[in-house]
Amino acid sequence: MTLGENPQKPAFTVHLNGSRGDIRGWVVVDTLVDGLAMGGTRMTTGVTEEEVAGLARDMTDKFTLAGLRIGGAKAGLVADAGNAEGPGREQAFRTFGRTVKPLLHGGIHLGIDMGVTPADRAVFFDEARYDPRFRLGAPDMPIDWRTYYEPLIDCTGHGVGVAALAALEARGHARSARVVVQGFGAVGRAVARFLEERGHVVVAVADVAGTVSADRLPVDGLIAATDEYGRIDRSRLPDGVTLSSEPEAWLDVDADLLILAAQKHALTAENAHRLRAALVVEGANLASTAAAKEKVAASGSTLVPGVIANIGGAASAALAVTRVVPFDLPAEQRKQWVFDWVGNRVRHNTRDLLDIAGSHAGDPLPELLAARRKEQFG
Repeated sequence: MTLGENPQKPAFTVHLNGSRGDIRGWVVVDTLVDGLAMGGTRMTTGVTEEEVAGLARDMTDKFTLAGLRIGGAKAGLVADAGNAEGPGREQAFRTFGRTVKPLLHGGIHLGIDMGVTPADRAVFFDEARYDPRFRLGAPDMPIDWRTYYEPLIDCTGHGVGVAALAALEARGHARSARVVVQGFGAVGRAVARFLEERGHVVVAVADVAGTVSADRLPVDGLIAATDEYGRIDRSRLPDGVTLSSEPEAWLDVDADLLILAAQKHALTAENAHRLRAALVVEGANLASTAAAKEKVAASGSTLVPGVIANIGGAASAALAVTRVVPFDLPAEQRKQWVFDWVGNRVRHNTRDLLDIAGSHAGDPLPELLAARRKEQFG
């Protein structure tokens, strides 16, 4: 099954039940293009086959919108990433590597996602004897995967920031927007810094402990007080900030722009009525439910979906897997090339989505996807 056929069901699903080890999960390959598909590996206690299938479909849509010739896939492992440490964690990913070895060598590239680190990826790549530099029928990558990919860690945040700027400009609010960032991990931090550098004001940030708000939050100071998991140390915050432990207090903050950069389904039919921001940009996968998106549209607000905004990490990897990246460029120029490529695609898709939304009622995304699919596959 290929992307050009616009499938309603995944191309195939592999149930992971261990290979000389205890592991439970799924790999869902939504589509194959030129025999290739890719997506991240997620590890949480509550991940389900349905969730993994939805994430894989999102990957298909991201690559379609970006014009990349590769299909969408996703892996999900049922485990507590926070408690899976030490030898047990390594063994789990070695088991995962043995189990998915035929997929990796068969053109299904699996990377990292929630709960899975670059070190975990190195373990399952090693166990599978998989090296993305080499693939039959494609030129070799002249650099190893970590050298290429790790400098691009802020590329997702960059793309989300570009989507926000393009949408703000379309709404006539190009300067000094009040911004709420829900989730302060790598993406949330990168977006907050990106927007502040361009004259916008971060007024609230939410992490797992609640919401921090003020008339203006110093982004660099917040980042300095935040650990690698996105948790803000309240004892290091400046005077004058307001703290709330209410889980969804970020919805109540008076703002122009809300960035959703944390868990799936943060915005739902049950809480969408509390939304104060006229513009929502999804910086996380599946950040809003379908019902929430309908309510946002009906209220007159604008939502830019993650399949448009949150493509930086996926596109960076796909550009390498499909050998589009000009690897002959020096490292800094190569990084800038990838950032520019992602920014251009995000800006173009955001503007086109908003143009379609302004021309008629209903969800504009299916029309944009159909147009991009026609451009790519005829």
